[in-house]
Parts: sequence; structure tokens; C-alpha cells
Amino acid sequence: MAEGTLGKTFRDGEIIARQGEVGDCMFVIQEGRVDIVVDEGGVETVLRTAEAGEFIGEMAIFDREVRSATLRAAGEARLLTIDKKNFLKRVNKDPSLAFRLVQSMSSRVRDLSAELARLKRLESSFMDVPDGKHVGRS
Repeated sequence: MAEGTLGKTFRDGEIIARQGEVGDCMFVIQEGRVDIVVDEGGVETVLRTAEAGEFIGEMAIFDREVRSATLRAAGEARLLTIDKKNFLKRVNKDPSLAFRLVQSMSSRVRDLSAELARLKRLESSFMDVPDGKHVGRS
């Protein structure tokens, strides 16, 4: 990391935060990209790839629950870590930061709602038949 720069550089594939661990900070991607990955029963699914300028892992500073996904560098990435105390200090100095975070979270909720609706439509276009196979409705 260059002298005078903030943040930490992660190598390609390096884990930034792991699903299931209790989080106490969020991240801002300064450079590069980060895959948001969910592991269910040993099967990994990349939910999306976040780009430079995005906030990620922000739920941890609000609810202090376990992380719902793993954050993994997709190529070299530099991230700034922000804990709750520093986040609140920054919001106090610049309230627009909170608005930008809520705006980002709102956009993600809309994207998730659209994906859920798409999956429900897909599910409703199939029905179970007695032999256990799925067939499309006519």
C-alpha cells in the first residue's frame, strides 16, 4: 500500500469478510471489484459484484448480526473499513453520507424485490406432477 493512502489492498480471491462471522464494520470499495458470495450447503453463489465507490457490508454496523454473505476480492481491490463509531462521526459531519447509504440500500432492496418477483413468476410457470418431475403449464 502506498504511503499516505487509506484503506487496505486485497489480492484476487482474498476474503474480506466471511459469511457467518459477526461483523462490526462496513467497507467502501476505493478501487477494484468485490464479489458478494453466499454459501449454502457447500454451494457458492455470487449474488453480485460490487464496484469502486460502493458501500458493502453495511448491515453489520446497524444490526451486529452474523454476515449474510462472504465478501471476496474479484481481482486486486482496495477497501476502506468503517466501524460504527467512525460512521456516526462522519454522518454527523456530513449528513448526506447517511442519505447516500440509505439510497444505496434502497436500490438493493428494489433489485432484490424484482429478482424475487421474477423467481416467483418462474416458479408459478411450473407445476409438480405425480412422478416428481416439473413440467411447464400449458
